[in-house]
Amino acid sequence: MIKLVDQVVRSFKVAKVFRENTDKINSIDFSPSGETLISCSEDDQIVIYDCEKGTQMITVNSKKYGVDLIHFTHAKNTAIHSSTKVDDTIRYLSLHDNKYIRYFPGHTKKVVTLCLSPVEDTFLSGSLDKTLRLWDLRSPNCQGLMHLSGRPVAAYDPEGLIFAAGVNSESIKLYDLRSFDKGPFVTFKLNQEKECDWTGLKFSRDGKTMLISTNGSIIRLVDAYHGTPLQTFTGHLNNKGIPIEASFSPDSQYIFSGSTDGRVHVWNADTGYKVCVLNGDHPAPIQCVQFNPKYMLLASACTNMAFWLPTIDDV
Repeated sequence: MIKLVDQVVRSFKVAKVFRENTDKINSIDFSPSGETLISCSEDDQIVIYDCEKGTQMITVNSKKYGVDLIHFTHAKNTAIHSSTKVDDTIRYLSLHDNKYIRYFPGHTKKVVTLCLSPVEDTFLSGSLDKTLRLWDLRSPNCQGLMHLSGRPVAAYDPEGLIFAAGVNSESIKLYDLRSFDKGPFVTFKLNQEKECDWTGLKFSRDGKTMLISTNGSIIRLVDAYHGTPLQTFTGHLNNKGIPIEASFSPDSQYIFSGSTDGRVHVWNADTGYKVCVLNGDHPAPIQCVQFNPKYMLLASACTNMAFWLPTIDDV
């Protein structure tokens, strides 16, 4: 695999555009193998793409409950997602026959964060009801409940041993999964966001840093061990108050973000400098951006889904 360096990043161009959706794509997730990508949209469609062939594989409709925050689970052809209609139940879906395997009821307001353990069949959900819930895919009953002081964002570390909860856009609490009921083992207090809310939290793949995305024009990088602010990434546009996704490259060296101007902004994670702005002719705000975990492929989504590939082979 070619190494990601500035010159390669700047060479990324859109190789394929899919126009299957009639409304904005609100969530995407690559399978751990990198072979497939799943997306969901406000038009209630779930679309699965083949990343190797650059083709669309399956489309599933979720008209009754709506769909957001979609994630592949570890079993083949299954996913979990939050609901946008009826109630705030999380749903576990078999994709090949479009049947629900299990429901996870409990949240009383909109679910705003959902993440799957990288190593086992557990997942975390957080809601505007100011709770974080821990679940096991094999049981509809909540395995753990944390009451928080504000809106949560959550993420597992790459080993799946701890999870982080960002609370009220001002503090990050780290929990040990084996003893989360004892409360967080450390809390990092950051400056409260004045202009926006935290809407996403991710660990870098090397586990050293955490990336905080917002519904404003700011992204923060924080040391995962000490909570020290490392970088603040700005310069991308978010004038619509939407939860724009920011993502790491697999080597943790680059940060990618969408923007409401329909372009992808890229920064160097270590130095904080802006590497480039990639223009892929997205006609609407890009809410979702992720780098494939195995292949040299970037995905960005507004109403359209774009697959980007580098156009230089080596440097």
